[in-house]
Amino acid sequence: MNEWEFNVLEDRPTLMSVAIDGVEVRTGDRVRLRPRPGGDVFDLALADKIATVESIEQDYEGKSHVCVVVDDDPGRDIGLMRQPAHRFFFDATEVEPLNEAERAAMPAATATTILIAGIGNIFLGDDAFGVEVVRKLADRQIPSGVRVADFGIRGFDLTYALVDGADVTILVDACPRGGSPGDLYVIEPDVSSPTNEAGPATVDAHAMNPIAVIRAAQAMSGTLKTKILLLACEPLTLGPEEGQMGLSEPVADAVERAVPLLESIVNRLLAGEWPLQTKS
Repeated sequence: MNEWEFNVLEDRPTLMSVAIDGVEVRTGDRVRLRPRPGGDVFDLALADKIATVESIEQDYEGKSHVCVVVDDDPGRDIGLMRQPAHRFFFDATEVEPLNEAERAAMPAATATTILIAGIGNIFLGDDAFGVEVVRKLADRQIPSGVRVADFGIRGFDLTYALVDGADVTILVDACPRGGSPGDLYVIEPDVSSPTNEAGPATVDAHAMNPIAVIRAAQAMSGTLKTKILLLACEPLTLGPEEGQMGLSEPVADAVERAVPLLESIVNRLLAGEWPLQTKS
């Protein structure tokens, strides 16, 4: 796929639902896979599986396709991060909404769902703070309902993640706020009306601007259902123009403090609390 084709697909409006057999199916709904006869080996393996709708997308001709992540796939978290091999596309005629009895028999959803999104550029010194924090979290025990993802500079992927919407999204990023290098801040950004700011709500495919991502997600969905927190670290350096690998000493130390701080925030959120702005 060339860059022009990629841009055309990215510019297509995101579908929030599709009608299947008279039932409105939305992202997050569970469906049964019914591949048409004569498919490939994946169709045979996935037939009759229960899956969760990750997104609903359109091709060049405007035809709807349902992207799903299979519930019993051991790599389903990878699929939820929009990575290949664990996301599967089906025509709307190849998925079947679960009936009322099947939905009632499904395990109850976690009361609060949380996405922890590490963002940053590993080639810009302390900008890699968020990426390093989520790498550390990968070695920890994560509560049910909490997803940890390294988005790096993939602004489009984070935009779609915000649209799909966990109850709370915690962005982890380096952010200069005038403090001492390594200071940590937990902030609830004011995103009540970002689309009213000057300029179009666009995302650079090769960079990560959290405010632009939030604005684009709001433009796509109208109203974000996810609450947003920012765990920010005061950087010492973002490196010279030619780039720089590795964190400065105070920010590397902050990574170690950020992990238990994030775990504390998650526990408070799961307990129904909403943290206020703090500094450590």
